[in-house]
Amino acid sequence: MPEIIYLDHAATTPVAPAVLEAMLPFFREKFANPSSLYGPAREVRRAIDQARDTVARVLGARSSEIIFTSGGTESDNLAIKGVAFANRHRGNHIITSRVEHHAVLHTCEYLEKFGFRVTYLPVDRTGLVDLNALEDALDDQTILVSIMYANNEVGTIQPIKEIAQLLRPRGIIFHTDAVQAAGALPLNVDDLGVDLLSLSAHKFYGPKGAGVLYVRRGVTFWPQQHGGGQERGRRAGTENVPGIVGLAKALELAEQNRPQYVAHCQALRDRLIQGVLERIPGAVLTGHPTQRLPNNASFCLEGIDAESLLLMLDRRGVCASSGSACTSGSLEPSHVLLAMGIQSPLALGSLRLTVGLDNTPEQIDRALDILVESVQKLRALTPAARR
Repeated sequence: MPEIIYLDHAATTPVAPAVLEAMLPFFREKFANPSSLYGPAREVRRAIDQARDTVARVLGARSSEIIFTSGGTESDNLAIKGVAFANRHRGNHIITSRVEHHAVLHTCEYLEKFGFRVTYLPVDRTGLVDLNALEDALDDQTILVSIMYANNEVGTIQPIKEIAQLLRPRGIIFHTDAVQAAGALPLNVDDLGVDLLSLSAHKFYGPKGAGVLYVRRGVTFWPQQHGGGQERGRRAGTENVPGIVGLAKALELAEQNRPQYVAHCQALRDRLIQGVLERIPGAVLTGHPTQRLPNNASFCLEGIDAESLLLMLDRRGVCASSGSACTSGSLEPSHVLLAMGIQSPLALGSLRLTVGLDNTPEQIDRALDILVESVQKLRALTPAARR
């Protein structure tokens, strides 16, 4: 069996050993329901409170502004629906971009069924939102803007601070999907200027099924999940205590180790980008050349079917993707690439390689050799590519 070279860290990451160690007691010894009144339950409640304090400290927020969720998708849904329905008396206009994760896009499409107007902003060839288009789209009915911090497919980092400076004087609420940013980019919510921010633990070496929504104090917001009074009545449901504890530990470690992580991943990313562009004719780098996540190397490969390439790489032990893991199996070209103006035939040859802490330069070189050989074999089998 070939050595596994995992290059899909944007899809998910392994749970860090220290994170798992922090979680384990809450599966057995400390299993009590934190809503109960007896001693063991109060001990579990204290663990949740400590986790909330940790997350708040990393975000530069108040503990009362932190809501624990089941992950990025729920956080995005909760942010957008919660603000939209609570502020409908002020207006019905929402602005987002064409390159958002489907957790945002599909939520906005859902709200259109309830009479909300949604503007989907264009992006340029590198995936950056057009700030002039954003300013032109604002009107007296605009209540919410949702723009992601960094794109999950091509890694482009959006000008979040500039967007916030545009919105703050107008009193427009600003949400950012920061799911890909933790551990790679600064997350201080005051510095960014955002009112709501979404995170998902499994993107930064934490457990799946645990997320965060930051909601700035004073933002009018309605809960979308009803039942008990958990999370101060903003998100009902018995807390996922191991997941919450693991998320907080993972976020704390991600922030502490961010300089080393960025340096490690950026070196491997640049090694990948240079190797692909030098060794594969017809390879095109997608996303911004410099304003991109330190671990993201994404391409379109001319004359290549992405699904066939991924299967061939898998047989040689290389784990990669053609874009968002949430849309794997789709035969349609990526909506992100199409929004960036990349034509459908080229977009169907998309490849995303995302590195992580466990990768080495030797693995990158081996993966490049396998990728080059695989592309050559596929092109030899494809008449159009040979022409």
